[in-house]
Amino acid sequence: MAVKNELYKCEICGNVVSIVEAGPGELVCCGQEMNILTAKTEDEGKEKHVPVLSVEGDKVVVNVGSIPHPMDETHFIELVQLFDGDELVGEKKIFPGEQPRIEFAANVSNEFKVRALCNVHGLWTS
Repeated sequence: MAVKNELYKCEICGNVVSIVEAGPGELVCCGQEMNILTAKTEDEGKEKHVPVLSVEGDKVVVNVGSIPHPMDETHFIELVQLFDGDELVGEKKIFPGEQPRIEFAANVSNEFKVRALCNVHGLWTS
């Protein structure tokens, strides 16, 4: 069963799927079940992976890592998602060569959490 707001990844081709609505059945890609990604907050390398949030005016600013994450062709942040509680309110795909810093226009009175997906080290959350 697909779970709302979870990310699934194909271990063969690297496709990533974000679930908008929960539903029955299994997600399949390249002929095999996709794996659900489990977010980490603690592990070796957390200083380059755990998203750091700040508020600047009417924006929520996300820097991936307290030390900026590498953004080269073989190691980069693929996706950053902003949640207000359990609701996905912002999402940005980023690419090698770009900065691992994203700005979201958001109501700053809300409490947010952020997830960042590294192509090498998986999913991380604030």
